[in-house]
Amino acid sequence: MKAEEIQDYIEGHYGHMKHCADSMELALEYTANEYDVDVEDLFHLIIENEPMSGTHSYGFHTAYGRGLINTFKNEYYNHAR
Repeated sequence: MKAEEIQDYIEGHYGHMKHCADSMELALEYTANEYDVDVEDLFHLIIENEPMSGTHSYGFHTAYGRGLINTFKNEYYNHAR
């Protein structure tokens, strides 16, 4: 997903964008490549906590799900402006 798509989605669903869309784009791409997952699925996991295969068990994040989220967070804050 490109930064513009991220911003449009978040503003369209939540009204405003608090975070840096460019940093989110970079973090999503890095994490998706690192874990070999779909970028849009990862985006919805991060933004809306929508489960991906193996990310939740009984409503809680699995170690795999936490790994995805933490990798995204670390990359996001490495690039945040």
